[in-house]
Amino acid sequence: MAWTLISPSLKLLQSSSMANYSVSSSSSNKYKNGLLSKRRRLAVMASASSEEDKNKNNSKVKGDEKELAFNPFGFVTDNPSSRSAIQLPESPAEDGNVGQMLYRIEDKGKEYGSYVKSGKLRWFVRETGSSERKRGTIVFLHGAPTQSFSYRVVMAQMADAGFHCFAPDWIGFGFSDKPQPGYGFNYTEEEFHVAFDKLLEVLGIESPFILVVQGFLVGSYGLTWALKNTERVSKLAILNSPLTVGSPIPGLFKQLRIPLLGEFTCQNAVMAERFIEAGSAYVLKLDKADVYRLPYLSSSGPGFALLEAAKKVNFKDVSSRIATGFSSGRWDKPILLAWGISDKYLPQSEAEQFQKGNPSNVKLKLIEGAGHMPQEDWPEKVVDALRYFL
Repeated sequence: MAWTLISPSLKLLQSSSMANYSVSSSSSNKYKNGLLSKRRRLAVMASASSEEDKNKNNSKVKGDEKELAFNPFGFVTDNPSSRSAIQLPESPAEDGNVGQMLYRIEDKGKEYGSYVKSGKLRWFVRETGSSERKRGTIVFLHGAPTQSFSYRVVMAQMADAGFHCFAPDWIGFGFSDKPQPGYGFNYTEEEFHVAFDKLLEVLGIESPFILVVQGFLVGSYGLTWALKNTERVSKLAILNSPLTVGSPIPGLFKQLRIPLLGEFTCQNAVMAERFIEAGSAYVLKLDKADVYRLPYLSSSGPGFALLEAAKKVNFKDVSSRIATGFSSGRWDKPILLAWGISDKYLPQSEAEQFQKGNPSNVKLKLIEGAGHMPQEDWPEKVVDALRYFL
């Protein structure tokens, strides 16, 4: 009788009591053949099971990789207001370059607008209503680093109320020309005033008209222009703007005035939308953020225009002239001060102090739920305030 020792590799086919199992030679052959057949069946089953597990694992790994893929631009794309500024599309060759993104948004934000040539400069001007309207003409001026797009809702509704409305993009901003400093325009206060005078003439805007101003820098230049042209303004409406000698200066403008840092800061494509959001309680929707971003994304021109204007301005001097010029005894025309009380740049006390300087002519209207740009945050409330005032 021959003895056959079962190989350790067959342990899975045995019970623990078969460790020293013995069989006859003939029986051994039958048993061996049976075991081999069974081993083959088990091997096939094990192979199939292994392949299935492998496929499952591969599928899970692929799914995890897709879900947890590293995104180096996550710090931008996670912010809903700038998700389309920098992104990693599924087909980078087709959809991931700046040119393609510009193509998608280049026609945005030009509601009610057209280009107007004034001297050597081309302005982008929005217009609603018509000169046949009997209630008068309103000119809306934006601040830095934004554009006239912020007034689109207000001017549309004021046209419905019977007014003829204009809202230009200042030179260097929005869709207007952005000449290189030193080549026909140097972004000084005087040059902005002269260019604005010429634009009013080209547009055929007759004086006196209603002037609405908001914001820093070029917004302030709108107010200093009014002080130089009192006879051309019938009524003045001021939305959140620096109005006192102690008006705080936002960090953006401080950075722009620092050598090297200013050059770096001015080329940030999401600068305008970040400035708007930082002064408000709201995050811009993507379609709005696209428009404010577009000028800074399409070329370096608007960034360097802003940089030059920020270097040339004397904030304290401008604010001092505004505070003095609109005080009692110096300004005797009606002023509406429509103030977003959630402004993160300019506190409510700024508006209250300005009103105390000329209480008989300045009417203060506080706008709850609005920040630094009430015309963007809550345009309907701005319209209500303007209609009541006018």
